[in-house]
Amino acid sequence: MARKPALMNLPIETSDTGFYSGFSKDVTISAKILVSALIIWAVVFPENASNVLSALNSFLLSNFASWYIFVVAFYVVVCLLFALVPSSGKLLLGRPGDTPEFSNFSWFSMMFGAGIGIGMLTFATAEPIYHFGNNPDVIRGLSTGYEADNVRAAYRWSFLHWGVSAWACYALVGLALAYFSYRRNLPLTIRSGLAPLFGKSLSGPVGSIIDIVAVVATVLGVAQTLGFGVQQFVAGLHRVGIGDWVLNAEGTASTAGIILALLVIMGASTLSALSGVGKGIKWLSNINMGLSFFILFFFLVFGSTFFGLQALIVGMFDYFVTLPKTLFTVWKADGSETGDALSAWQGAWSVFYWAWWIAFAPFVGVFLARISKGRTIREYVLGAMLIPATMCFIWFAIVGGTAVDLTLDGTAGDSIITAGSQAQLFVMLDVILSSS
Repeated sequence: MARKPALMNLPIETSDTGFYSGFSKDVTISAKILVSALIIWAVVFPENASNVLSALNSFLLSNFASWYIFVVAFYVVVCLLFALVPSSGKLLLGRPGDTPEFSNFSWFSMMFGAGIGIGMLTFATAEPIYHFGNNPDVIRGLSTGYEADNVRAAYRWSFLHWGVSAWACYALVGLALAYFSYRRNLPLTIRSGLAPLFGKSLSGPVGSIIDIVAVVATVLGVAQTLGFGVQQFVAGLHRVGIGDWVLNAEGTASTAGIILALLVIMGASTLSALSGVGKGIKWLSNINMGLSFFILFFFLVFGSTFFGLQALIVGMFDYFVTLPKTLFTVWKADGSETGDALSAWQGAWSVFYWAWWIAFAPFVGVFLARISKGRTIREYVLGAMLIPATMCFIWFAIVGGTAVDLTLDGTAGDSIITAGSQAQLFVMLDVILSSS
């Protein structure tokens, strides 16, 4: 039986003129309507939206928690197989003779900025501190919250959520898009990654529905990240003396503070996007990486240097040794105190993160594919999974390690623990500066 020829052409109807020039109106307008409807619902009927979405979230966690765990584990295994098997690993994401458009430093900077962004400033401090107090080892009585015997467990579980699992979600989507776009000449859209399943039908409504779902998922994922970013931006403005008007009576961001933060963040993001990948986004990513190194250098000099480096080395060892087990571990509520607590912890942390990374994968995957033309599959997969994950580990160990050490030795008391996640970085800086 003759092999069916590979799909090398996938026409998508796009607008030739006007505001939507170069875009599919079916996708963009439909996605706008859906997102606008969700926003209006949340603004006009906040209680109803909160109740419905909370119920939906509870239903998903109760019935699909194990699905998230096993799917993400599958992503990790598939990515590693693509990279390590010689026949697939050496394939070029492009035509013979194609070379990478960006230097390794710019490539890595853009990957890190798109995949993690502002979340690192919040969670590099907040997550190690939380897991230092409670994690599955504490729940099972294997270690004690806020004690020295729980430091290694805190980092093992923190690294799990920001390690290769997160980047496998991004890398797999980007790999599918890059392969079909650069080797099969298909459009760089989410639908192209499903070409082997749906074939030419992706040119019509089936493909449009796939892209619409990807756009809505991306917007919701970005909204989650933007929410953390806005809260931390406002907390930072208050810390540098902008005024009490950016906070409300409860100490969280006021309406005026939120509007100011959104104007600044969205304005900078829009200008960066309009300038193109090769200019604004590239240079903004390089600047972001430079500032990241500056912050890390600050904590290496003034923070808990030895504690942080020890947490990094030991934490990475524990993480990779236990990864095969933790990737496939599912805890289900069984009516016992320990079983229910483990299930609740996994739903609130691991499953939440896996859903977050998957929702963000269409956006980051398209971006990774866009900047990775000319690289081999092995170079792409290992670069997209291991290097950003290692950078996350360094941030968590050096920045978060300082917070853990200041709490452990009593210097910070309970000030870091009791602060909101968006303010913990600034509280830690206050402790460092006041004690130096």
